[in-house]
Amino acid sequence: MSQPAPATQKMTNYRWAICILLFFATTINYLDRQVLSLTWDEFIKPEFHWNDDHYGTITAVFSFVYAFSMLFAGRFIDWMGSKKGFLWAIGLWSVGACMHALCGIVTEQYVGMGSKLELMQATGDVVVLIATVSTWAFIIARCVLAIGEAGNFPAAIKVTAEYFPKKDRAFATSIFNAGASVGALFAPLSIPILAKIWGWEMAFIIIGVLGFVWMGFWVFMYDAPAKSKHVNKAELEYIDQDGQPAPQAHEKTSFLKLFKYRQTWAFAIGKFMTDGVWWFFLFWTPSYLNAQFNIKMSEGLGIALIFTLYAITTVVSIYGGKLPTIIINKTGLDPYAARMKAMLIFAFFPLVVLFAQPSGTFSPWFPILLISIGCSAHQSWSANIFSTVGDMFPKKAIASITGIGGMAGGIGSMLMQKGAGKLFVHADVTQMSFFGFTGKPAGYFVIFCVCALAYLIGWTIMKTLVPKYSPITDL
Repeated sequence: MSQPAPATQKMTNYRWAICILLFFATTINYLDRQVLSLTWDEFIKPEFHWNDDHYGTITAVFSFVYAFSMLFAGRFIDWMGSKKGFLWAIGLWSVGACMHALCGIVTEQYVGMGSKLELMQATGDVVVLIATVSTWAFIIARCVLAIGEAGNFPAAIKVTAEYFPKKDRAFATSIFNAGASVGALFAPLSIPILAKIWGWEMAFIIIGVLGFVWMGFWVFMYDAPAKSKHVNKAELEYIDQDGQPAPQAHEKTSFLKLFKYRQTWAFAIGKFMTDGVWWFFLFWTPSYLNAQFNIKMSEGLGIALIFTLYAITTVVSIYGGKLPTIIINKTGLDPYAARMKAMLIFAFFPLVVLFAQPSGTFSPWFPILLISIGCSAHQSWSANIFSTVGDMFPKKAIASITGIGGMAGGIGSMLMQKGAGKLFVHADVTQMSFFGFTGKPAGYFVIFCVCALAYLIGWTIMKTLVPKYSPITDL
């Protein structure tokens, strides 16, 4: 328990050290998630004879398992507590990340071949067998990764609610949520190079090990604020200024009861409409650059384009979490109203993605810059939609509600990933036309249109369900 501090004692700021830990956890989360998207087209696809539909199936299954796991991850984190729950989550997803490296060995053993070269030179029905077996091997590894990764955001949002008052939560969330962009930012600088030098298998292993390193820091640095020796009385009073009691491990809420609230459905629908957009750009942008411009991720231009995309996203999105605080200070609006106002502003920015495909006829830099605006808007939106949970629900239910919303977002992403894979194969085979584009470029244009409009639709539904600040008081 923190010791009483003299009146003149300066407030500690240990909450920001915890925020940085959450940032690195999210960074590792997205690095692990990105290894496949940055290696499949150039390194894995030729070995296992995949097409866009195989990749779309793998990413869709990942999204589905992630979605289903989110529903229970939130409950698990609320039941287990932040410290143990986070350790279980990142430990499991790190194991899953490393498991991807075994998929080639499993495929070779099953089809009776002894090397990558034999797999690549296979013909006839054996090609179908190789593609099928390898796809299932990656699906299994991806499922383990998804189950573990599902715990990241429920745990991080719960810890943010433990360590920050409501007015600071969106900013703190935007900082740790920027780890998603930073992970995606450093991924093209490291993963293709690792795959090119040591093979795609080592890329999965090296990135996967980072999670085990993080676990050591979490064990020694995290405690609940009231128990932490690094948090003095002044900081504890600042954290608790909203008057909500800190949640206790094993404190239960009625799970089914959570679904009766409009606030739950508003958050879930907002996530369903928009998470798939972020995941589409995360999983498919490297393939888009290869299909549209013949740019490989192991080349300097490919690395520069993806790095630029997420560099812009990282810098701009942090301001998005600060905007509600600025609105509150200038207008006196309650946190929810300020957040919804900020989210409406962010919802308009993805409309620029409508011009990504036409602008690509001039240079690949134009669609990347426009997509970066859309991704920045998403991360700003994401920081604020996560914070609406803390605005509306008591701390003991935050991880569960976050899990429900994450499940909805994962289902939206699953539909987006599988739909995109099917559409790209169909567009390529039938030479589909859309607004002057033919084949795969036409397919990408269709998906870009969906991405551009998703946020305004999501915001409208959220605002209709919860038009004004309505905190839950009967849990």
